[in-house]
Amino acid sequence: MKLTMRLGKRSYDIILKRGALQHIGLLANLNRKVFIVTDSGVPPQYAQTVCAQCKEGHIHTIPQGEASKSLAMYQTLLCSMLQAGFGRGDLVIAVGGGVVGDLAGFVAATYMRGIDFINCPTTTLSQIDSSIGGKVAVDLGATKNIVGAFWQPKLVVVDPDTLETLPRRHFINGLAESIKMSLTSDAALFELFEQADVDKEIETIIYRSLLIKKHVVEQDETEQGMRAILNFGHTLGHGIEAVKGITGRRKQGLYHGECVALGMLPMIEDKKLAKRVRAVYRKLGLPARAGYNKEKVWAHMLHDKKVRGGNITVVKVPGLGCWRLDTLPSDQLKEMLMGK
Repeated sequence: MKLTMRLGKRSYDIILKRGALQHIGLLANLNRKVFIVTDSGVPPQYAQTVCAQCKEGHIHTIPQGEASKSLAMYQTLLCSMLQAGFGRGDLVIAVGGGVVGDLAGFVAATYMRGIDFINCPTTTLSQIDSSIGGKVAVDLGATKNIVGAFWQPKLVVVDPDTLETLPRRHFINGLAESIKMSLTSDAALFELFEQADVDKEIETIIYRSLLIKKHVVEQDETEQGMRAILNFGHTLGHGIEAVKGITGRRKQGLYHGECVALGMLPMIEDKKLAKRVRAVYRKLGLPARAGYNKEKVWAHMLHDKKVRGGNITVVKVPGLGCWRLDTLPSDQLKEMLMGK
């Protein structure tokens, strides 16, 4: 299947096909220097498959985890490219999950003021969500994605075969982003989560999720309005992730999608729908409840990019398939978090 992100001169194709990674050389110009970024949690054969199709491929493997999405690692990659003599006509390819895509994309966006970028997502979360849309970034301290750019890829290659090597928890973790999109935009997709076998329907889940995000990005590429819908669950979710998320130092905790899943629940206004969502979480193995220090979560939420002038904009879901943006005084959001 092929989708096209229609953004004028920045338009690009999204290829969704099993085995597509083995044929990337037929889809893109690899007859140049290619800087391939992957991480230690990605089976090395995926980056090697891409590299074997390149005229001159350079594989750089970063440590797995959010801690690699840092200014220090960003500088390391830039220095490696400079030392290898990369120029403006060359290419960066990400082979991995969201961390790899965000970091490699930011490198591509800023090296020599911007060079070509191709994203080959290998996790459920990145195939469903983060690989398209052009938001690339690194973290600064405990604040996620605060240093970044909008830099659209030239091509996105989604190969569902790569999901077969994912640990089960990672596979399920990524589905939270699809549930997010189903709740705001696609009632039939949510019902699929309720009724169907997600393993058998994974290509349909990816496809329908990409359609939703494609439509949103085409309407609002740089997040001036409608694209805020994609932040559903993330305002609170990022706060939970800062306190409970798995990091290089914190080996036990929650993954990004699990934090987003928890972050969605207080923003669902229909109690019957919230009950259905929790049932889907239990079916899949996502957390429906988790203990966390609410004061610490709140402190991290105050650093969110969406906090402006003491107010914060959140996405609420009054019913299945619809959404609303609410700009609230930060104190009111704090009351919601504290359950007052």
